[in-house]
Amino acid sequence: MGVTLGIRNPDRTSVELWAWATLAANTLIVLTGGLVRLTGSGLGCPTWPKCTDDSFVPHRALGTHGVIEFGNRMLTYVLVFVVISALIAVWRWSRSTQTTRRLALIIALGVPFQAVIGGISVLTDLNPWVVSLHLILSMGLIAASTVLLVKVRGGLAGSRSHVTNVIATYAVVWVVVYLGTIVTGSGPHAGDTDAPRNGLDPQVMSHVHAVSVYVLVALTILLAIVARGPMRRLAVILLGVELAQGTIGFVQYFTDLPIALVAAHLVGAAVLVAAATRLLLEATATESAAPPQARP
Repeated sequence: MGVTLGIRNPDRTSVELWAWATLAANTLIVLTGGLVRLTGSGLGCPTWPKCTDDSFVPHRALGTHGVIEFGNRMLTYVLVFVVISALIAVWRWSRSTQTTRRLALIIALGVPFQAVIGGISVLTDLNPWVVSLHLILSMGLIAASTVLLVKVRGGLAGSRSHVTNVIATYAVVWVVVYLGTIVTGSGPHAGDTDAPRNGLDPQVMSHVHAVSVYVLVALTILLAIVARGPMRRLAVILLGVELAQGTIGFVQYFTDLPIALVAAHLVGAAVLVAAATRLLLEATATESAAPPQARP
């Protein structure tokens, strides 16, 4: 089967595919986790690590919500398989570096840690601050997966230009994402009818979040104007993601947060983090990322 899925004697192509799979799987789990909350299934399995006090699987009384929540938990095992396979492929790849091996290890360890935070969110009846942390950690794994993919692929120009501007833009990206989780924690999609909210005014927090988006767009426009070459291209891509994400955000705000748009907004946040991380790597690369030499 492709020499055990390309991890027994991996080449660059197979390692790159596993890196792509890692990024895609971490993004997918963000979407499915969001759908659990959006369908009110956050406590479909009312405890953790078991689904109920006496069973690891949901019983009929839990209904559709139990199936949805349990299904998301099962997808975590798919993610574990992907990141462990990627870890093995990277470590067995003759052209891997210490950086790529460490990244693969961090991602592989991050997934079960993330699952524990998800379990804590269930045990705290979907405390919005814990749920917020759960999403931020997923975004961190997406950023790390992006770095791994770029390091495996190579091709960084290493221009070292506009580093301060890019770092400022990247920092604001994370502020925007975090404020988005705060807005969610104050809004109606709690994951369960009895789940607590963070007590903040959703109208006020939505405006605060919007202001951070305006700052991010302004910084990115400035960067797209002053940058050249690959930096400009990546800045324009990031700007496009921001404008699409901002459009979805405004439409969902004025249409009472329909599930489909909120789900799309979640995926957009993952794409935003990935695009910003790629730009940061380009700005801070010290030299052209030629393929590393084979290990002896």
